[in-house]
Amino acid sequence: MTGRRAPHPVATDRPVGRRGDARARRVAGRGEPSRWAVVVAGVAAAGVRGLRWLGSLLAGLAARVLPNRLSGRPAWLRVPSGTVRRRAALMLAVYLVGMGILAGRLVQVQALDADVYAQQGDSQSVRVIDLPAQRGKIVDRNGAVLATTVDAAAIYVDPSAYERFAADGEIDPEAGELSRRQAAIELAPLVELSADEIVDRLSGDGQFTYLARQVDWGVGEEILALELPGVHRLVEPARRYPNGTLGSPLMGITDIDGHGLEGLEALADEQLAGIPGQLRVERAASGGMDIASADRSLEPSVPGTDLVLTIDRDIQAEAERVAQQAIEENRAKGAGVLVMDAETGEILAAASAPTFDPVHRNGTDRDDRRARVFTDAFEPGSVQKAITVAAAWEEGLVDETTVLDVPNTWTVAGKTWDSHGLGAKSMDVGEILERSSNVGTMLIADRLGEERLDEWLRRFGYAEPTGLGFPGESAGLLPEHTQWSGTSLPTIAIGHGVAVSLVQLAGAYQVLANDGVRVAPSLLEGTVDASGTLEEATAPDTSVVVSPETAAAVRQQLQRVVEGDNGTGARAAVEGYEVGGKTGTALKPREDGRGYTNQHTAVFAGMAPIDDPELVVAVMVDEPATVAGGVAAAPAFSQIMGHALAARDVVPDVPQEDVETALEEAAGRADAAQSEAAARAARARDASAAARARSETDTEPDSGADTDPAPTP
Repeated sequence: MTGRRAPHPVATDRPVGRRGDARARRVAGRGEPSRWAVVVAGVAAAGVRGLRWLGSLLAGLAARVLPNRLSGRPAWLRVPSGTVRRRAALMLAVYLVGMGILAGRLVQVQALDADVYAQQGDSQSVRVIDLPAQRGKIVDRNGAVLATTVDAAAIYVDPSAYERFAADGEIDPEAGELSRRQAAIELAPLVELSADEIVDRLSGDGQFTYLARQVDWGVGEEILALELPGVHRLVEPARRYPNGTLGSPLMGITDIDGHGLEGLEALADEQLAGIPGQLRVERAASGGMDIASADRSLEPSVPGTDLVLTIDRDIQAEAERVAQQAIEENRAKGAGVLVMDAETGEILAAASAPTFDPVHRNGTDRDDRRARVFTDAFEPGSVQKAITVAAAWEEGLVDETTVLDVPNTWTVAGKTWDSHGLGAKSMDVGEILERSSNVGTMLIADRLGEERLDEWLRRFGYAEPTGLGFPGESAGLLPEHTQWSGTSLPTIAIGHGVAVSLVQLAGAYQVLANDGVRVAPSLLEGTVDASGTLEEATAPDTSVVVSPETAAAVRQQLQRVVEGDNGTGARAAVEGYEVGGKTGTALKPREDGRGYTNQHTAVFAGMAPIDDPELVVAVMVDEPATVAGGVAAAPAFSQIMGHALAARDVVPDVPQEDVETALEEAAGRADAAQSEAAARAARARDASAAARARSETDTEPDSGADTDPAPTP
């Protein structure tokens, strides 16, 4: 049978057949030659070929010259011998120059610039496929998944598939396919784009453009079922949060490529991300199909590590529910709740409200995405009075027997504060806290002095980062005592002219709950690698702040705030448990630093059970219409603390038969406190109006410490 031979398949460097296999084995046995060996071999081969060519040239010249001498040709036809020698020398010189150029070029290509040419060759014949690493999960302390990565669909189109269609929405009868407009109408509801936007993408240049990324896999199936021309699907990883909005400000978000942008996703991005891999395959020189028989180089991706948080999903969910409820009931702007283990400093819940959907977050307010418990600094108001008292107690300046004659007014550096209706009376330290007496606390601070109060507040964790490293975390604000004005001591003592975050405030109360030992707050329990091994997080820093006796004594005074006849925190009572804590209300400073607005921050921080606390809870309500901490924040504290104690299986410490009586008494005190709070709120509005009027007439910036503080129930 005759005819042309079939074309050879795509050529490769791999030997074919038995002889090729044997040759390959011999080559493999000798090992791969070095680069310089290749150069020397190339030069030698070129030299041999050149010598052969020169020999052939000389032989031809000899064949021409000899007949001239031997024959009887006329002299004018004979070639002089000197001419032959000159020609031979010229040819040799040309040869040597050419060989030098070739040798130099060979050295350049094979040795000096070998890497450059190898890269150029690879770019034409090697295809590198990136293999994304599986991002690690985020789980709570009990293993409940809070964030994970799943397979999603990326929808792309080949605009060239629509080149034969008219753009006016008409069907091409010859092709029998849908036009761009008709395809866009069917795709629009599935990819969350308008039909016009889709038409624009279908009309673009090239053969690839995305329509949607990280859509649910089921949506991708629906799109493929439409069988639209040029519409295809890729598999790509997408970050998902199984609990919806739960903990979204805490978890944070990632970008479309899976890189952490906010929250824990950003804080632990390096650990979560893993290491991408690569697959290198050879392809035809024309850039077409991969060569299946060619060698492939695989560098597998390394999955990211899983994060195990100290968060308890159940407590976190309740904290967020109560925070949102506090916003609605108090017509507030926002709220934050932090629940902490009193002994270990572990954060069991870090709730910020409002929240957001981290997957469908387009159009969400950035304020809703921030984790308020870490990022927002606020004046704590009277909730700080417990810290002032603890410092004076540890210094031996006050104790349970101390009774102070508290005047109706108190003047410092030309500034006068009144008792807000309490009048002049003798009070012990417990009653000063119970009634939240501004003037009484100022008298205690006066015994401490500026330098010691500043030192003690810093020991309790004020004005320094907690060590969590949370993105955007506030370090709070406490000026150095050398920068204090004449009225800074009394105002800072009652929580004005100083700012803390909610996690800092909870950390300060953790010292009192943990018998005077401060444990730095923690969010991370450990990490789990691909083998399932748990590596525990580094132990948090600890320090002794006050003695166990001081801490226990101050806790007993805080119990009076909740259970005392005149306590401002009656609404913080928890059924079945003895609770201690402190209310706080503060006017919000103006953004320009000149005085205060007429908006408030309401706060409650406390612990339970009071004799041997298990938990610390701090609540902040931003701009509540109800103003007072005892009204806006204390009820939220009660609900969250009760739920958390039950979730942690903490045994009640109040006899069951006394619970109903205690609740009835607490309800009566709460009603009385509400009436008193309403009266104080009215006075607060009057005071804020006066402060605002003064600040508007000021010509120098006002730090806020010199502004008459709001009443602090």
